[in-house]
Amino acid sequence: MFSIDLLIEALIFGLLLGCFYAAVSIGLSVAFGLLDVPHVAHPAMLILGSYGVYLLGLYGVDPIVAGLLLTPVFFFLGAGLYRMYYETFEKRGQSAAVNGLAFFFGLAFIIEVLLVVAFGVDQRSAEAGYIGGSLKLGEFRLPFRLLVAFGVALVLTAGLTAYLSRTFTGRAIKAVGQDEAALRLMGADPVRIKQIAFGIATGVNALAGAMLIIVTPVEPTMDRIYIGRTFCVVVLAGLGSMSGTLVAAIILGVAESIVLMFLGASWAPAVAFGLLLAVLAFRPKGLFGR
Repeated sequence: MFSIDLLIEALIFGLLLGCFYAAVSIGLSVAFGLLDVPHVAHPAMLILGSYGVYLLGLYGVDPIVAGLLLTPVFFFLGAGLYRMYYETFEKRGQSAAVNGLAFFFGLAFIIEVLLVVAFGVDQRSAEAGYIGGSLKLGEFRLPFRLLVAFGVALVLTAGLTAYLSRTFTGRAIKAVGQDEAALRLMGADPVRIKQIAFGIATGVNALAGAMLIIVTPVEPTMDRIYIGRTFCVVVLAGLGSMSGTLVAAIILGVAESIVLMFLGASWAPAVAFGLLLAVLAFRPKGLFGR
């Protein structure tokens, strides 16, 4: 039965869930949206970040602090991965789109297998004082774990938007996918710029992985759940739009929350793919596409 209270609760929960989706998708918005790199291993890197946070949590490190500590490690990992991708495909003039998909699918599979070998298939979770608690507002309870993801998503979006708009390297990252020749005339090395950008895209996965393990327990094959959601957010936003990523993620979160509330959990996973197909059919450039 329809209820205004249930609708309001679904909208509030969807807003928080959407900001969480923004946090886990913003790295893909840089890699795929700005660099045109078919980074289908993004969700696997996200799960890898969650397991890194879990390991540091065994020594009493707070999940958010652990995510921040792992960010530079993931940055250099991402920079190294892009260099390997460039030397193997882009530099040789091979079809980077097709071969890149195979490369990153293979990387995702390797990460998944290594996590299964190292940790097994059991779920792992993080511990912190704010996990499990909630903020009561009238008749509604807002989980602290989603409120934390809400704050982190806003900070990540604002920080990346400012960096890409107000720094020379950031503006070069936005331009490198459109006109490399013009970028060279400005004295910038496109390969180095892409390497930095891919490092950033991978680095934020450490913090996003912390958000994931705060919100829900993780297991090695969970990347399969998020590949549709993250690509849906990036395509819906329009390739390369940081603020659009936040808005698109909120749209997905609210849509999933309403479907979950009124139709049941079995329908919720189909929302992302339904939105993705609708966007590709009616507005391929996305809501804020260039």
